[in-house]
Amino acid sequence: METGNFRDTIRASDCIYTIGVAGDSGSGKTTFTRAFREIFGPELVCSFSMDDYHLLDRDARAERGITPLHPDANNFSLFEEHLRLLKGGQTILKPSYNHTKGTFDAPILFSPKKIIIVEGLHPFSTEIMRNYFDFTCYVDPDDAVKYAWKVSRDVGDRGYSPEQVSAEICARKPDYEAYVAPQRQYADAILRISPSVFDTSGSQGMYAVSLLQERFENTVKNIVFPLDLFAMTSLAERDFLIGFQSEEMYGRTMGAVRFDGDFRYEVIRRLEEAVEEETGVGPLSLYAGREYVTATEAMELILVWRIINRRIFMECRMQNGRCMTGK
Repeated sequence: METGNFRDTIRASDCIYTIGVAGDSGSGKTTFTRAFREIFGPELVCSFSMDDYHLLDRDARAERGITPLHPDANNFSLFEEHLRLLKGGQTILKPSYNHTKGTFDAPILFSPKKIIIVEGLHPFSTEIMRNYFDFTCYVDPDDAVKYAWKVSRDVGDRGYSPEQVSAEICARKPDYEAYVAPQRQYADAILRISPSVFDTSGSQGMYAVSLLQERFENTVKNIVFPLDLFAMTSLAERDFLIGFQSEEMYGRTMGAVRFDGDFRYEVIRRLEEAVEEETGVGPLSLYAGREYVTATEAMELILVWRIINRRIFMECRMQNGRCMTGK
């Protein structure tokens, strides 16, 4: 399939492409779609959080002794209905949860764009929800990483004290294991984040990032991501690792590519060029002017191609003006 500039293909299509990103609160769900948002821009991409579909505000949850991770604290039926409407191109009156106050603001009108990204605790919890997503991703940081990120966000942005965040994490863990973590089995891609072997204390903000995925049978293009060994071995002055291994998870054989450390920008620029060549989208300059790019940022580009590849496959299956899932 000739894609030309794939932005133009998406802009002209009747298809609305839905991406679901699941994971615990503070797990970095927004981080890993950042590159995708920048590539396709606000004209084509919109997003919202499933947190807006809480049924109870913070005080009501405390009074009932229930966490936001429990299904009873969320309006799944309304979320399912709104996904159906958005997938069909219709505007919804979306609830709005205020994290700073822990209360609900007035609902707002929300209109879909050609690409919708939905982030949340439970987006794959029911079969109905899963059927409305074209691509699914689960973000899965280690406990130590998740704890550090959540403290940083909730204390800095949401007005919690460190003690409140620590107590909340402990209270939420059983519900996380029971209701959130099992969604990994439905994800097309799983992003696992752990402390870097080069920064075990976490003081430098370095992480090892693995992308787990099954063999993609419905591929359209097998993109070649060139790794410049000269730049990696001759020019680099910082430590890095690249690895691959397979593992069994929920009865699926998944391959995990792992990046750790910092990479010279010249290496990552080759990955940007590969995306430009295969999609006609560009020029990309996500990390221009940087000397080094982190493992997290490098993995964003790998994930971008996986998401784009699914959308290209869906375009190939467009029949009689009807958008068909790429799964």
